[in-house]
Amino acid sequence: MSHALSNYASIPDGEPADGGAPLLVLVPGAASTTTDQEPVILGLRLPQRIGLAARAAGYRTIVQLSPDQGAAPAFADGADWHGVARLAAAGRAPALVIAPTNLLGESAWFRRLGAFAVEASAWAAAGQVILLPAALAREALALLEAGGAAVDLATIQDRLIQRFGRPAELPADLTPMVVVTAADIDAAERRLLRSVVKETDGFMARHVERPISLAISRRLCATRVTPNQMTLVSLAIGLASAPFFLSASAAWQTLGALLLLVHSILDGCDGELARLRFQASRWGGVLDFWVDNVVHGVTFACMALGWSRASGSIVPIWLGAAAVLGTVGSAGFVYWRVIPRKAAAGPVYTSVSTAPERPLARVLDALSRRDFIYLVLALALFGKVSWFLLLAAFGAPIFFFLVLFLAWREGVAAASGA
Repeated sequence: MSHALSNYASIPDGEPADGGAPLLVLVPGAASTTTDQEPVILGLRLPQRIGLAARAAGYRTIVQLSPDQGAAPAFADGADWHGVARLAAAGRAPALVIAPTNLLGESAWFRRLGAFAVEASAWAAAGQVILLPAALAREALALLEAGGAAVDLATIQDRLIQRFGRPAELPADLTPMVVVTAADIDAAERRLLRSVVKETDGFMARHVERPISLAISRRLCATRVTPNQMTLVSLAIGLASAPFFLSASAAWQTLGALLLLVHSILDGCDGELARLRFQASRWGGVLDFWVDNVVHGVTFACMALGWSRASGSIVPIWLGAAAVLGTVGSAGFVYWRVIPRKAAAGPVYTSVSTAPERPLARVLDALSRRDFIYLVLALALFGKVSWFLLLAAFGAPIFFFLVLFLAWREGVAAASGA
């Protein structure tokens, strides 16, 4: 029987896996008990998610075997195990990974698997995933092609055991999740949602905002809404919140603070969508970075104007200018110095410093998180957002000068070789 292969050539390459880029062969897994033979996980069918996740982990060559030639477009180098053997012989993969098409695609898992070292004379397995070193790949592929091509995982493993003996057990963290039942789909989605929670989230962001934004993103994944569209929606809501701070009324200020909180929650959805659907881009990261800072600057300006109107004094205008200039100055300097200037997809902003492990950098990173919104909300309940502006008028410039100081220290350390 001939078997169709498809190559995810349209998927952009990611960073290479630490242990090289294995050749990934997908074979039919256990039939789904759902009505959909290819379950959809957060907007992506499983084979599509596997291909995108593997590409993001650095796997350059991905092929899919199917008993039905019409199930996928034929791969240019062949339509059976012989075609896979030609790819391996061409040196396009140092190792061979065989996995089911109902595997849950996770980039972190693919990276760990690609970095795992297998003895040249041995092979390893975890659940339904098989890992063959380059030294055995050619012989194994010939074995799988001979005597009637082996497409199902049980036959593949039986043949490999007869020829090479029992496989070594891969570590427990390399045991993959496979999706068969409706319950598996729900568990897989919850697992992927947990994986996009950032370690850098502040306390309130992690325990209040993130659960809400993840619930929203889970539903948005099934739509055509893009991460950049969510960024623009959060920008619109953030800008809409600012004029409410022109009033001295506690009611209007509270409404503005609540809208600012909604902006912050929705601002988390763009990154979640980008990571869950593999739509991260440098442009999206830059847009997200500047949206936050524009909203903060406009909010400080409106707070200053509202306070000035209520008090009849020009002093709040100067305080607002200090807060805005400190915010814009810090953002501009961090963007110029820290944000990597590369076209590859990935996080654009992760820290105010190029050495985020330094104590001062950790403090500044903690101060740059958006938990301050809850202080704005608390003060707005009493019509006292002017107090927050007073803090920002001194805090933002101090933060800016500390960022400059940190950059100077890093420069000195680099020059001295420390």
